[in-house]
Amino acid sequence: MPKKEKMAKTPLSDEEQLLLFQQKLLAEEEMAKKKERLLSQFLKDKLAKEEHNSALNLNKINTQWRTVLREVKTRELHKDIEILSQTFERVVDCKDNVIKSLAKDLSEAEEQYARALRSHLHNVDQLLALQRRRLSLLEESYNMELEALTKEFETERKTIIDQHEKEIHYLQDIFMAMEQNYIDSEYESKLEFQSMWNDLKNMNLEEKHFLRLHLENTVEDLWRKFQDVLKNYTDATEDRKAAFETLQVKDEKSSKEIEVQMKKIRKLQDAITISKGKIMIHSRESEDENRYIHNDKELVLVQLRKLKAQRTQARAASQKNLVKLTLESNATLKALRKIVDKGEKILKLAEICRKFETEEEKVLPFYSSVLTPKEQEGIQENNLEELTEELTKVMVDYIGMENFWKRYNKVKLEQLSLQHRRAQLLDINGKLREMLKQYLDGISVSDEVLSQLNPLFIVNYQSNLPQPLSIRIAHPGDKQHPTT
Repeated sequence: MPKKEKMAKTPLSDEEQLLLFQQKLLAEEEMAKKKERLLSQFLKDKLAKEEHNSALNLNKINTQWRTVLREVKTRELHKDIEILSQTFERVVDCKDNVIKSLAKDLSEAEEQYARALRSHLHNVDQLLALQRRRLSLLEESYNMELEALTKEFETERKTIIDQHEKEIHYLQDIFMAMEQNYIDSEYESKLEFQSMWNDLKNMNLEEKHFLRLHLENTVEDLWRKFQDVLKNYTDATEDRKAAFETLQVKDEKSSKEIEVQMKKIRKLQDAITISKGKIMIHSRESEDENRYIHNDKELVLVQLRKLKAQRTQARAASQKNLVKLTLESNATLKALRKIVDKGEKILKLAEICRKFETEEEKVLPFYSSVLTPKEQEGIQENNLEELTEELTKVMVDYIGMENFWKRYNKVKLEQLSLQHRRAQLLDINGKLREMLKQYLDGISVSDEVLSQLNPLFIVNYQSNLPQPLSIRIAHPGDKQHPTT
């Protein structure tokens, strides 16, 4: 004992105190963790029990609700079946009566349709016959015009060809005359050249003669001097003197011949001057004639070009007219085919629409105007103020379509009214679907329904609707009634 007391009384160091303190803290933390584990395990067990109890209670509620709802639904379905059977019988009786009346109307409509079809086919046959006659007349007129144009073209072609041949012959004659004139002028120019050459030759001869005369004078002068010498010389040369005398005689004869030739040359020169004057006159006349011929030739060529241009224009115009006629005829045939196809389509549509017509539409196909006489007069006055001559002509052409447009407008109005009625019925159907969905949600039990507001679902005497402020708020300590 005294040793223990001594040991207890010995003071602890700081490190030992810290270790002791840390040990106490660890022990306390371990105890706290154990308590938390125990609490969490306890809460998990309790939560599992509560979930099990809630699942059992939900199954019981669902089974009880299903039995109640089945009974209510069977009663409602019995009542609905009785009502539906009565309405079905009533509707069947009405439908039988309607079918009988429709069968009668159908037989009458078929008779009327057969009559209308016969009359329409008769009218169509008449229209086709008229159109065929019109086309045959147009074809005959076209063939006649074509024959007339071909005849005119052939006659014009023949006349132009004949005129062209005549002009070619005329131009050939002119060409031959021009060639002849050219040959003559060439011959005359050759003659003129020959005459000029002769003139030059004669001039040279005259100059020679003049020189000869001059020489003769000089010779005479010298002769005198020569006589003296000659006397002396003759004595020595008598033979040469005789030869000289013979030469002198020849000289005289040649001088006489020269004079004769000079007279002939003068006569020829006079004739040449006269012929030159005639040649000048003839050349001027030929030049004037050539000008006139050239001008006539140019005029003829211009006329020929004009005629050729007119012929080409006429040929082009006739070809254009032929092309235009063919195109117009093809276009008319296509338009008539389109009209016939459109008429057949309209007739087929009329046959189809006739099946869907009511009794009132069959009896009165064209409804009378709803407007008052004053309103109609006001509309006519406004239309007359706005209309022009072209519009009035077009309206006169389309007066026969008034009944068609009446029926078309009536169908269009009925279509619009049915569309409006369909929209209204769709809205009503949507509202009824929403109401039915609310009702079915109110009588059914599911997770989706329980998550939403449901006035018919009550658990522990409480609804899931938002409670007003006057209702007492439940505290967690309050006791709850067991679920049924």
